[in-house]
Amino acid sequence: MPTVAIFIRAFRHLLDQMNVPRAVVTRFPLARPLGAPGDRERHRLVVDTALELLETAVQGHTIVELEVPYRVPRT
Repeated sequence: MPTVAIFIRAFRHLLDQMNVPRAVVTRFPLARPLGAPGDRERHRLVVDTALELLETAVQGHTIVELEVPYRVPRT
């Protein structure tokens, strides 16, 4: 079954060790690989990127680094 993993940059080094075939790496903080809670635009961007990778990746090891800045939500 084809899969795409979503990792934060802090765990980027594990991708090679785990031999993950396809992954999207984000610059978001720990426990928020899709971005801040309620930030639908960024969530959608990450998920769309992962789905596109799933459709276009060839056999082997493919990693996409998504350079989207993280904005701290105001409370």
